[in-house]
Amino acid sequence: MSLRGNCHDNAVAESFFQLLKRERIKRKIYTTREDARSDVFDYIEMFYNVKRRHGFNNQLSPVEFEKRYAMSLQGV
Repeated sequence: MSLRGNCHDNAVAESFFQLLKRERIKRKIYTTREDARSDVFDYIEMFYNVKRRHGFNNQLSPVEFEKRYAMSLQGV
């Protein structure tokens, strides 16, 4: 970890939470905490990890990136 105030310290987490808030949380009003929890879980597991492509992963989704990585280990 870098020193406090370094802008690169938590850029990935800040980017993720900004997207989560913009795409899911700010568009809904939750009646209970459990509703919010299940909706955030659905966003992360069913949309974000499966469909969203990431520049760091060669424009692959995290799930596809992990599949290819596992296949590359099998060939070793």
